[in-house]
Amino acid sequence: MAILYALVARGSVVLAEYSATSTTANAIARQILEKIPGNNDTNASYSQDRYIFHVKRTDGLTVLCMADDTAGRRIPFAFLEEIHQKFVRTYGRAVLSAQPYAMNDDFSRVLSQQIEYFSSDPNADRINRLKGEMSQVRNVMIENIDKVLDRGDRLELLVDKTATMQGNTFRFRKQARRFRNTVWWRNVKLTIVLIVLLLVIIYVVLAFVCHGPTLPSCL
Repeated sequence: MAILYALVARGSVVLAEYSATSTTANAIARQILEKIPGNNDTNASYSQDRYIFHVKRTDGLTVLCMADDTAGRRIPFAFLEEIHQKFVRTYGRAVLSAQPYAMNDDFSRVLSQQIEYFSSDPNADRINRLKGEMSQVRNVMIENIDKVLDRGDRLELLVDKTATMQGNTFRFRKQARRFRNTVWWRNVKLTIVLIVLLLVIIYVVLAFVCHGPTLPSCL
C-alpha cells in the first residue's frame, strides 16, 4: 500500500486520523505539526528511513500523510488535496473551534477509503493528471529539517527541484551556445589574419626574388 497513514489537524490539534498499519507514524506526525514554523500555506515532504511524510497546509488546516518512498510525490499530494477539499466541504467553519479528535469517528472512515483508493486504484493518478491539480508539488518548501525537528532521528527534507533544474538547464544551453558562437568567430578572425599574413610573406618573398641584385628581373 502506497499511503499508510493520514491525519487532519488545525495547528497541532489533531481532528481526525487513520493508520493502515502499526507504526510510529502518529508520534512523528505530531512532532512535525508542532515544529513546522510560521502560519503560511505550505507544501513539504520529509523522509525517514523508507517512508516519506507529506504535508499540505492551507488556510490553517494541515493535512499530512505517510507514504512509502516508492510512491513518489504526485499521488500523495493528490491524496492530500482531495482530503483537504472533502474535510472543508464536510465541516466548514466548525474546524476553527473543534476539539481534538472531534471529527475522528466519521472522518477516519473517509481517510481509510481514500487511502485505499489512492494506494490501489490506478485511475487515481490519471484523474489528477488530467485535472492538473498537482502544480503545488513544484512549490515544496525548502527547509533544513534540523531546524524543524529537534529529535535524535534525522529527518531529511525532500525538495522538488524540477523547475529549478529546468531553468538551470535552459541557462546552461544558452551560455554554451553563446560560447560556441564566440569561439567560432574567434577562429574565423584568426584564420583571416593567418591568411593575410601568409599573403604578405609570399609577396615579400616574390618581391625579393624578382628584384634581388643577383637575379634578373621577373619582368
